[in-house]
Amino acid sequence: MSKLTLRWLLVALAAFFVLLLAGCSRLAAASSASAGLSANTEVVTLTRGPLAAVIGATGTVRSRQTAQIAWQTSGKVSAVMVQLGQKLQADEVLAELDPTSLSQNILQAQSDLISARSALEDLKKPQPLKVAQAESALADAQDALDTLLNPSDYDMAQAELNIITAQDAVDNAQKQVDYLKYGRGTQEQIANARATYVIAQDELDRVQGFYDRTDGDPTQDAGKALALNNLEAAKTKRDRALAALNWYLGTPSEDEIAEKNTKLAAAQAQLKEAQDKLETLKNPQASDISLAEAKIEDARQALADAQAGASADDLAIAQNRITLNQATINQARLTAPFAGTITSIQALPGDMVAGGRTAFRIDDLSQLFIDLDVSEIDIYQLRAGQPVSVTFDAILDKQYSGVVTEIGLVGTADQGVVYFPVTVQLTSADQEVKPGMTAVANVIINQVEDVLQAPNRAVQLKDGQYFIYVVQPKEGGGEQSVEVIVKVGLVSDSMTEIISDAVKEGDRILASVPTSTESGFIGGPMGGGR
Repeated sequence: MSKLTLRWLLVALAAFFVLLLAGCSRLAAASSASAGLSANTEVVTLTRGPLAAVIGATGTVRSRQTAQIAWQTSGKVSAVMVQLGQKLQADEVLAELDPTSLSQNILQAQSDLISARSALEDLKKPQPLKVAQAESALADAQDALDTLLNPSDYDMAQAELNIITAQDAVDNAQKQVDYLKYGRGTQEQIANARATYVIAQDELDRVQGFYDRTDGDPTQDAGKALALNNLEAAKTKRDRALAALNWYLGTPSEDEIAEKNTKLAAAQAQLKEAQDKLETLKNPQASDISLAEAKIEDARQALADAQAGASADDLAIAQNRITLNQATINQARLTAPFAGTITSIQALPGDMVAGGRTAFRIDDLSQLFIDLDVSEIDIYQLRAGQPVSVTFDAILDKQYSGVVTEIGLVGTADQGVVYFPVTVQLTSADQEVKPGMTAVANVIINQVEDVLQAPNRAVQLKDGQYFIYVVQPKEGGGEQSVEVIVKVGLVSDSMTEIISDAVKEGDRILASVPTSTESGFIGGPMGGGR
């Protein structure tokens, strides 16, 4: 057989099989048409089982508590005490700065802390000296009142003597002021100063002659050196005498005048005080007595305070000093603010850091939560405590459980849609679930068990009534679809509860409305109730 003949034979066989398949298809289509159903009609079976209505949303996983821990001061990192993933308790030290690199304020705080602690301890101890001083002040105040009310002869005499003494001081101060009008010195003072100068000059001349008559080098000869020493001393004495004479001969400066006047005013004030005291002793006024009594009360309160020790305010102030200094010192180290797990480390020994630089992140992974945004249309169907099923794109073939814990009270608009924050706590999280993952959460808002159900697209709505198309045998053979009015119960995202005595589990129904029927579908999760 030639190759050309073989090729035509294969083409003929292929054409035969194509015609055969086409014929079978036409026979099947004819059979379906005779049964009243088209060849591409999809048929499903009514089933029984659990059914849940859910509201779905996506969100991000977060830990129960999280903190970014940053340095509060600058310096060089000397040690890092933790590792990534390490679990730790609150207040555990994470890292420290080298003491030699600390700022001046921290070093000063270390010294101030010692002083503050010492001051606090002193406040807590008894203060016998303060008590004794307060007792003495009280006794003095009481004596002052007794003297005011019942002055003795000694008190009167002493008051009069104080006036005489004060008057003498005023007179002397007044003389000093009066002298300023005539120069610094009196004639007698000037004469004495001039005589002293003349004597000093004569002495200098005598010593100068002796020095001139003495042979030798003062740097090598002892006699000459002694003569030179005497000569210098005589010059100094002459210069001082001349300066004193010139001072007495000069006029007073403004400062000298002001000094003398100030002393006179002070003496006059003391005289007035002494006179007032004597007058008070002779004729005490009610205001004087009240003032003396008030001083006694103040002294008694001061004594009581001293006996009671430091007040609560004093102790609080001292403790605050300790707290403030300790807080400044604590800037040289980082500690865990709560118990958790180290989830990020951005510090290494030797790093030069500045205030505000983040070093660690710590998360409390004992509980994980998902933050969802639920539209205002669905928010009123949510309640705290509702169960939630959760899946993750990053974790295949696993479903987790959760529960709604919090529903926000204030919504936010996003592109014209208002969303409310909803918090879900994961109750079955494992090591694979990590903060930051995207989660798909389905909140179960209603759930029933063992109910008859059909796909949503199989349930039709027309003129306010629901119905399905049940597949039944047709007279003369084949099958047909019959419209059956039903009631619907709970509706999930894919299935609808069917309530009717006209259908049962196992009945075959059309999966979608026939093309010749104009009706509506049940679509999406409706959250229907029974």
